[in-house]
Amino acid sequence: MKKTLIILLKSLGVIAIAIVLFLAIVFIVNMISNKTEQGKIESYGQPVQVDGKNMNVTIQGKGEETVVLLPGFGTAAPALDFKLLVDELSPFYKVVVIEPFGYGLSDETEKERSMENIVSEIHEALQQLNIDRYTLMGHSIAGIYGLDYVNKYPNEVSAFVGIDSSVPTQGGMDDDFPLETFKLLKKSGLLRLIMKLGGDPYASLSFDDKTKEQMKMITNKNLNNATTLNEMKNISSNFKGAQNLTFPENLPTIFFIQANNTDVEGWIPLHKEQVKDSVHGKVMTLEGEHYLHHTNSKEIVENFREFIKEIK
Repeated sequence: MKKTLIILLKSLGVIAIAIVLFLAIVFIVNMISNKTEQGKIESYGQPVQVDGKNMNVTIQGKGEETVVLLPGFGTAAPALDFKLLVDELSPFYKVVVIEPFGYGLSDETEKERSMENIVSEIHEALQQLNIDRYTLMGHSIAGIYGLDYVNKYPNEVSAFVGIDSSVPTQGGMDDDFPLETFKLLKKSGLLRLIMKLGGDPYASLSFDDKTKEQMKMITNKNLNNATTLNEMKNISSNFKGAQNLTFPENLPTIFFIQANNTDVEGWIPLHKEQVKDSVHGKVMTLEGEHYLHHTNSKEIVENFREFIKEIK
């Protein structure tokens, strides 16, 4: 019995040492990779002063009308993520991509990530650029921020376009997120390892290799940073805060949404409910995943232009 116990204890000791060594290697590799990648990330866009910090914005195209693009939650490099959509829009419009604080090449911020603060900061960026009339086009959680935005600045927004955009009353948004776990995963380097083992999310998409590589590095930099974790903490309150808001009935509003969303119950009816009282409201379903602009950009732009033409 004594020999067995000694062998067992030694085995456990070896396992413990192996685990500690493994975690140490993961941590060191992550630290080195972060420093190396920091020097490889290429600048794009232009910084705009908002609340004393730099918010990164890209502008492409010279059309008379302006389209402002807002990202979904956790989209690490919005300007690059929207590249395929921007390329389709820019022959017809001036296209502005906002990278909120904590995203892309924008600074982080310690200011609470409430819907009010996020919306105010986006508006300030556009004011700094002297952009005061535009279509607001947003993906995912931008459907929540956009809803607040169009009610606060109705004289500036000429139309709203949702790309599989969130709805305030959708289920599952009142859950508590394990923020400390996410923070630990990032600091330890395990998050980088998990992403590496998870495969290449851009492999089958039409981005060029350089853009794919830049998106991966910026994702490693931004994913689960303090600013986006604070936004995650505020998700429930932000969704609740938008539940009493509706899109103005005279605001042209069109939603491009997944035809087969199995994650959110009633996805299509929820969006139809949002435009039921709109004078110019439309819901279009597209075959694809949540990031519809990765695979359906051409279709989105063609139908958006047709929608605006019909209204005029």
